[in-house]
Formats: sequence, structure tokens, C-alpha cells
Amino acid sequence: MALKLMQIAPHEAEDPTELSLRQAFELLEPKLRPPFSLTIPKPQEYSLLNKAILYGVLYECHLGKTHIKHLHAIVTDGYGLFVSFLTKVVNELYVKLLEPLKCQLIWVTKELIDVLAVGVDGLLVCLLRQIVGGDFSDGNLWLCFEMVNILLTKWDCLLEVESMILTSGLYTYLRLLADHCRQLSNPKLEALKQLEIDFCIKVLKEQFPLCLKIGRDLVRLLQDLVHLPKFRAIWKDLVLNQGEFKSLGFSGIAQLYITRTPSQYMLLRITPEMEAQLRFLLTHVKLGSHKRHQAWFAKKFLCEPNRETVIVDIVRFICCAHHPPNEIIQSDVIPRWAVIGWLLKSCTKNYVEANAKLALLYDWLFFEERVDNIMNIEPAMLLMVCSIPRYIDITHTLLEFLFLLMDNYDAEHYDILVKGVSSSFSVCVKKGVIRSLDVLTSCDALSPILKERLGRFLLGTKFEISGKLIQARLPGHFERVKNSTCMETPTPSPESMR
Repeated sequence: MALKLMQIAPHEAEDPTELSLRQAFELLEPKLRPPFSLTIPKPQEYSLLNKAILYGVLYECHLGKTHIKHLHAIVTDGYGLFVSFLTKVVNELYVKLLEPLKCQLIWVTKELIDVLAVGVDGLLVCLLRQIVGGDFSDGNLWLCFEMVNILLTKWDCLLEVESMILTSGLYTYLRLLADHCRQLSNPKLEALKQLEIDFCIKVLKEQFPLCLKIGRDLVRLLQDLVHLPKFRAIWKDLVLNQGEFKSLGFSGIAQLYITRTPSQYMLLRITPEMEAQLRFLLTHVKLGSHKRHQAWFAKKFLCEPNRETVIVDIVRFICCAHHPPNEIIQSDVIPRWAVIGWLLKSCTKNYVEANAKLALLYDWLFFEERVDNIMNIEPAMLLMVCSIPRYIDITHTLLEFLFLLMDNYDAEHYDILVKGVSSSFSVCVKKGVIRSLDVLTSCDALSPILKERLGRFLLGTKFEISGKLIQARLPGHFERVKNSTCMETPTPSPESMR
């Protein structure tokens, strides 16, 4: 009997995917030794042979090259079936896979890239999703290193296979770099950070037309890295010297602002296991029994040191990639806004809370009904309204943060931000997310100054921006927003309202 691919506790049932692969290997093991049969297998035999070879590649590391030669000899579908089985292993077994087998998995992935295997781009995306945000364990950093190394060393092949894998890598590593750069006393990270920087800069400089497809979240991610010289140079070119990117049709940063980021990018920083648990919570768990599910989720995914930063990615995922049908919205299942409210309350660090609120409100700043999805802005609107009166502090801090962003996020494009926020309020009422904005404008529990500002804004009054808060279109002003005591939601001064 062949040994198992992963470690499981005695009480755990055998995984059906692993069992299927192992049974195929045991059945066909005599045929996996040279000389190989030259007979073309029938479809059912072909499927079994692919499973058996995959198991052999992973388990018999010393015979990996032999098994791959066998695969090359029998393949009739561009490696599509083999890649689909390997992708299933990554999605379902990676977390519990034995460490030596993870090394073998990376090796066979490189082999598949070299032959331009069908579906290898999807396999790479699945591997990128196994990198856990805020996790500085040796195993997670090893996977970070291996994946960025693949993206750099297999650059030409990946452009030929599917160039969009490079933008998936860019989104992933821009986000990871923000976490890695906060670890100032971790020598194990230095070489990795340099590789991550080299890869991101290479994509931005050499494949900028592809980067435009990421849309507005590219700007959000870049802003966390402008303290690094190479990224600050990129930022300056983005806002001042667009010609440096040599991209026909690129008119400036406003073009990114009005481009909605496709939802598949939001999945990149959520592991498959985390996604499954979030979707279960938001589809099956009813209000009243949600607290124990939330506690379990927090214990599993949020409680280890530095893991809190993944809250930002979860909020963005809930807003942009999990859109429940009407029957769920109208049921007593815990709504998205309530889960996001819980996540905001779970933040213990100011910069995490600020980035989580930015993730929640980001689409508000650039919302255009013609191209944007109301489901992206619905959670913030409902969280503001449904927090009245019991959690009025959430209503207050979100409204204040929204105006703070509108005033200071990008003074050069203030008109875009005003239009976006105004459209967001208007569409939420028009589409029936809330009946009326009176619930906010007539709320006695809100700060009078904040309530006055909201009323004036909704009436179309334009506000001057204090020159003290504007900084030459570089994102330093937003850094101050994230790091200042405004995260404790002070009452804005009358001068800032003029």
C-alpha cells in the first residue's frame, strides 16, 4: 500500500481526491515503469493514467522525471486533464500536503509551464491563492519565494501562455509587499522583498497596458508602497509623466479610477478555505446563531500575530466578489453589512482599520451607475443606516471617513470623487437599498457638524479644500489620514468644512 500524500488526524476521514489518485496509482503501478506501452489509451484509461502519473510525480519524488517523460509520451489533450487534477490537489489538499510533496508540486508546475500546458495559468492562480496574507511562517514565505521566482524566471513562457497571469501576480505581490515591508526586523524577508519589488516593477514598466485591466484597485495597492523609492518613482510617473509608460490610450490616473476592478482579483488574497467559510457564513448562517461561527472564523484565520491585515482583503472580497441573490438578501441569513461591521470592530491597529474602511468605501469614490455594480456599495450604505442608533459610532466614523477621503484622497480629481459619492447616495435610494436619506440627515445622534455637512453635500453645495491638507498629488496626505487620530473619529472642525 502506497503512503498517503498528506497528514490527517486519526479521527479524520480519508480525502476523496487523494483516495482517487492513490487508487489509480495502485491499479496502474506496473504500467508506470519503463518501458512504457505505446498503445493509445481509451478515454477512461487515459483519465486513470493521468491520475496515476500525478500521484507518482508527487509521491515518488526520485522518479519524478521518469513519470513526466511518461506523461509527455501519452498526452493527447495538451495536458489539460493532468493540470485539472493538479489544480484540484492544490485547491483541496495543499494545506495538509506533506512538505516534500509541496516542493515536488512546484517542480511539476514549472515543467508544465515549459510545455505551455493547457490551463497552467489557472494552476498558477490557485497556487498564488495559497499564500496567506500576514503569515510569516517558513512554509508560507517559501511559497511566496517560489511563486515570485516562477513569475520572473518563466516570464517569456507566461506571456505566451496567458499574459493575465502576470497581472494576477502583480496584484498578489503588491498586496503582500505592504505586509512584508512592515516587518522591519525579519532578515528572512530581505531577499524575498527584493524579488517581489523586482517583479512588480518589471510588470508595471514592461506590461503597463495589461496593468490597466486591474482598474482602480491598482491605485489603492500602489499607495501602500510609495514609501519605497522604486514605487514612488512609478507613482510620480503615473500622475505626472504618463508618457513614461508608453501605453497608447493611457490618459492618466483618472482612467484607472473609472475602471472597475474585475472581481476575480479580489479572490487572489483570499485562500480557497477562507472563501468557502465566508460563503457558508453569508449563505447559510442565520442572525442569532452567527456569533459562534464568527468566533470560529476569527480563531482560525485572524488570531495569529499579523494576520489582522487580511481583514482588508476580506472586506474587499465581500463587497466586490460575493453578491448574494435576492432570496438570501430577503432571508434572515446574516447580511454582508453585519459581517463587515464585525470585521471593522475586530481591528486593533489603526492602519488596518483605515485600510479596511477604504476597502469598504473605495468604489463610492468613483461610482458610475453605467459601469459599476450597486452591490459593491450596498454594504457600506446599509452598515451606516442599520447601525443607528445602537452602533452610532460606526455610522459616524464611516460618514466622516467618506468625507475625509473625498476631500483629501486626490485633490487634483476632486470633481470625480464628488460625482462618485453623490452618485452612490443617489443610486442607493433610487434602487431601493434604503428608502430615504432622511434616516441620516435627521439622525439626532449624529454630530451636528457632520449632519450639516451631509445635508449641504446632498443639496449640491461645493466645499473648498483646506490648502493645508493638499499635497502635490502624491499620496502622502492619505498616509496621514491612515496614521492620524482621525481613526478615532474626532469631530471635524468648522474650518475644514468651508
